[in-house]
Amino acid sequence: MRYFAWLLKAAIFFTLFAFALNNQQDVTVHFFFGTSWRAPLVLVVLAAFAIGLAIGALGMVPRWWKQKAAARRAQQRAAALGAAPTQPDEFPTHGL
Repeated sequence: MRYFAWLLKAAIFFTLFAFALNNQQDVTVHFFFGTSWRAPLVLVVLAAFAIGLAIGALGMVPRWWKQKAAARRAQQRAAALGAAPTQPDEFPTHGL
């Protein structure tokens, strides 16, 4: 199974590498107010992907904060009741 995972990772890497080599032409991205950016297509795609990741992560930050605060409150309640605070299992089995 480990070899299959490495083979899959290698296939994905070489596919993306071939994509980058085949898309070296310069493209122009036009922004508002007459500004533009000229760069190789692969950099434009990579930049769009990175910006999408950043926006997605920033969108998840409020929920992370709420969950962290709820976990902290639950630990404080458990400590106040005299129960030993426990850490959740890293990989819960759910009865398996």
